[in-house]
Amino acid sequence: MTQDDIQHYGNILYQAMQSRQPIRPLTEQAPDISIDDAYQISLRFLQHRLDAGERIIGKKIGLTSKAVQDMLKVNQPDFGYLTDKMVFNQGQEVPVSQLLMQPRAEGEIAFILKKDLQGPGITAADVLAATEAVMPCFEIVDSRIENWQIKIQDTVADNASCGVLLLGDTAVSPRQVDLATCGMVVEKNGRVISTGAGAAALGSPVNCVVWLANTLGRFGIGLKAGEVILSGALVPLEPVAAGDVMSVSIGGIGGASVRFS
Repeated sequence: MTQDDIQHYGNILYQAMQSRQPIRPLTEQAPDISIDDAYQISLRFLQHRLDAGERIIGKKIGLTSKAVQDMLKVNQPDFGYLTDKMVFNQGQEVPVSQLLMQPRAEGEIAFILKKDLQGPGITAADVLAATEAVMPCFEIVDSRIENWQIKIQDTVADNASCGVLLLGDTAVSPRQVDLATCGMVVEKNGRVISTGAGAAALGSPVNCVVWLANTLGRFGIGLKAGEVILSGALVPLEPVAAGDVMSVSIGGIGGASVRFS
């Protein structure tokens, strides 16, 4: 794929986000697209957001569950960048009807870093030592691709299908909770819709952050003190719309709730 192609697809993804009009899968438009091409497209897409005044505040890890990897026929996670414009806090309504096209929410554990992490060679112990706190959160993903008809290259190019996120109002030391066995319960409109545990994400959310630090480290990119790292879904994605209310509770960490408008 040429640099002109990469710029073109990064441009149309940004335009799709701005207009809230999804596009045909990139894997249909450019059948020879590689995962490396897709990451280059995602950087072009991101640069548009930075040029518009947004700033990077963290990163997200996707495709951490075996079920999703099998669905997309991949054996590795992916990642995207978080910006300040994506963040909501407990008590704020999230206007999905104004911001997103095809929103789906998932409960996750967010890591707040107090030290830099620069791979390769990062271990689980390094991640725990570098983490100030873990928090409950919702990631509300979105796809600029029509009807979520995505392959791995489509979601990678689309900044790992980033939408927005909502952070809960509790934070605990990662050493105060067993992140592999902690349970998660998600409710929608007063009804339990899913349960999960930390082990659903590569055996532990800590392993997801290890993977991210070492993967980015090969490209000379580090995780920075103060960044928010979304470690991957522990439960299935749930479509949401204006009027829905969701809550997540994570054993040993706390909960978060969100109303969509």
